[in-house]
Amino acid sequence: MLNLAVEQALNGLQLGVTLFLLAAGLTLIFGIMGVINIAHGSLYMIGAFFCAATLAATKSFLLALLAGIGGAALAGMLMEMLVMRRLYARDHLDQVLATFGLSLCVNEAFSIVFGQRPLYVDIPPWLAGSVEVVAGVPYPTYRLAIVVVGLLVALGLYLLISHTRIGMLVRAGSTHRDMVRALGVDVRLLYTLVFGLGALLAGLAGLMAGPVYTVQVGMGEQILILTFVVVVIGGLGSIRGAFLAAMIVGLVDTALRAFVPPWLKTFMEASAADALGGGLSSLGIYLLMALVLLVKPRGLLPAHG
Repeated sequence: MLNLAVEQALNGLQLGVTLFLLAAGLTLIFGIMGVINIAHGSLYMIGAFFCAATLAATKSFLLALLAGIGGAALAGMLMEMLVMRRLYARDHLDQVLATFGLSLCVNEAFSIVFGQRPLYVDIPPWLAGSVEVVAGVPYPTYRLAIVVVGLLVALGLYLLISHTRIGMLVRAGSTHRDMVRALGVDVRLLYTLVFGLGALLAGLAGLMAGPVYTVQVGMGEQILILTFVVVVIGGLGSIRGAFLAAMIVGLVDTALRAFVPPWLKTFMEASAADALGGGLSSLGIYLLMALVLLVKPRGLLPAHG
């Protein structure tokens, strides 16, 4: 039982850092620009597809890594320049409709180019195998690498936002954009770079998830809902809140899926327990969000105030 708990805790951390990479970009974009970007999941998919296609063509994981994060960042900046700039002054309903339509266009384009069949990405040989984290609990090296990379990115993002001039401009731009503009800062360029950073983080999450899951059209929409839950629980516009909420959601979601069905099987048939357990596990995250909002309507660590 202890071994299973340790393994599921590590799985929860892995899911948590993946959600954080997505939520950090999403909440950063909303906090700075006030834009609700439903197409953020498409950037996650773009990173995964660019990585998978480059790896298949070159057999180089380093080139695939650069292609994944570079392609997602470039796609994000193009998205900001061609679409998002026209949405800043519009209300949130217009933003949701426009970015939802954009995500549909991206999905159709990738269906035409790559087809509907999923792509499978091999784990790099130097990250294959497993590590015994505690006695009797081997854990895949690649999944541990995802956790480590996610935590390092979280630390780097904190240092960037809190202790650099760029971070100061980003924080100032979220609350006093007119003053920042009056000081001679090119706010349009700042917005493009912030959007590119958010896209890069989403692409990094996508390419790291590729070898664990399958790379397929629409994969971004599947995880985007959980990402929005993380953003809401953590507090809109808050990087610290996104990190805390991502860890909580990752651990809770993994624990519910691992332990609820076996518990139900103790007093009902296996098929019924699996069906009911899956539903209850999915519902648990939304109940968690409701409880958090009931106690703290602005989230656990809101950005301002």
